[in-house]
Formats: sequence, C-alpha cells, structure tokens
Amino acid sequence: MLLGIVGAGIMGTDIAHLAIENNYDVILHDIDEAQLKHAYETITGRLDRYVEEKRLEQSKRGQIISRLKLHKNIKDLHKADIIIECIPEDIELKKNVFKSLDAVCKTGTILASNTSSLPITSIAAATKRPEYVVGIHFMNPARAMRLVEIVGGIATTRETIESAKSFVKSLGKTPVESKDYPGFVLNRILMPMINEAIFTLYEGAATAETIDKTMKLGLNLPMGPLQLADLIGLDVVLAIIEELYEGFGDPKYRPCPLLKKYVEAGYLGKKTGRGFYSY
Repeated sequence: MLLGIVGAGIMGTDIAHLAIENNYDVILHDIDEAQLKHAYETITGRLDRYVEEKRLEQSKRGQIISRLKLHKNIKDLHKADIIIECIPEDIELKKNVFKSLDAVCKTGTILASNTSSLPITSIAAATKRPEYVVGIHFMNPARAMRLVEIVGGIATTRETIESAKSFVKSLGKTPVESKDYPGFVLNRILMPMINEAIFTLYEGAATAETIDKTMKLGLNLPMGPLQLADLIGLDVVLAIIEELYEGFGDPKYRPCPLLKKYVEAGYLGKKTGRGFYSY
C-alpha cells in the first residue's frame, strides 16, 4: 500500500516515520522544499541515533529510509492508496487541499484529514468523493501515542471507516470511532481542561508550576495542562477551543484572554521557545 502525506510539519513527519518503520512506502508532500528537507533530516537523525544506541541495525536503517520519497508536486500523489492531510487547522486551506487531491487521485483512494477539531463533513464537501473522506486524528507525538480517533462525515461509508481502522491497527495503534462533532471526543474533553488551567493562571489563583504540579500529582497525569499546551502549540490549542466555541455556541468554551494574548505575541510553546514556560 502506498501512503501519501500532505504537510511535512511535526505531525506529517512523525506519521511518515511511523509508517516507513511499519513497511509502508510513503510519499511526503509539501510545497516548502526547506520543510521537506527538515523532515528528512529529522527522520534520518532519529534513525542514526537508533543505530548508535544499538536499537537498529545499519542495514535495516537503509531499508527503512528507502521507503520515504519527498515530493513538492501534489500531482505526484496520484497513485497513493490512502492520503493523510497534516496541514494547519484552517478549514479553507484544508478544503483547497482536498479539492486538489480529488482532482489528481485515482478512484477509491481514501482521503483522510489529521484535523483535531474541524468538521469532516465540511472538508469532504470540497470533493466529489465524500464517501471516501475520513478523519484519522493522530495524537502528538504520533509515534509514541497509542490512540487514533477515526471520524466519519455524514457521507463516509462504513467500508472507508473500517479501512481507516485497519490502517491504524497496522501501525500498532488503537483506533476509536468518534462522531463528527467539534473537537470529536478527546479534544472536546481535554481543551476545556487546558483552557480552565489558563484561566486559573490568568486570574492569579496559582502559578503555572503549581497548576501543573497539582494536576500531575493529584490525577497521576504524565504532565500538567500548561506543559501539555506548550507541547501541542498554543496556536493549535486556541484554534481548537475557538472551533468548540463556534461549533457548540456554549460560553463554557470561551477561550481565555491570556491564551489569545500569548498567541498574538508569538509565544506558542516549545516550537517557539516560549509559552507558559521558557525552553
């Protein structure tokens, strides 16, 4: 099976790495050549480290990386059996990508979005094959997290959903099926918790360190909500919360002003070196 990935950012890179380690041939597409180069260097750097640590044989390292191909032209994805879109959380950008994929891909190709909150039905409507469009939402970091949400739109067939589940299982992950509601299941529950933690900081009820320590020790979590927000990216957190707020029209999803201010300032978390913590 040939897997296509659109977007060579953090998620696209991680999914590509996961797939080639599980014997998939992968075409990683991005219009930014520098981003493609960075993705390739990230993956090869990890594999080199595995070899140094005796976790991987040199010969297998070569076999794994040979399965990865980099392409700038989206038309080069025309032979893919399944394609996962991993671009930023912008509905219009995603619709444009799916419209382009619909025009170049063969009949029967599954078109999947890694969106964490946007409606699959709306994305699918940009194509002439909505029955083959599905959400395959990997958690960050994709190689480490076991859960993957499978989300069908209103026209997605049961066959497409089951094919998506089988694909996810072949990567060693556990799929769960979610309905096409804003935030699906995980982020509908997680993001209000993160948002409330930010409100707690904003109102001066506790420091960032105290908030995270309380949640980690009190609920036995691996990291606190503010640490997690920094890992996800505060711009991504804000986009998801705004989607929940708009989608449900419920004030309980109102994004904290402090979160908006940090995003406006460019304090996006680990990827920029500063968020609720400095890195």
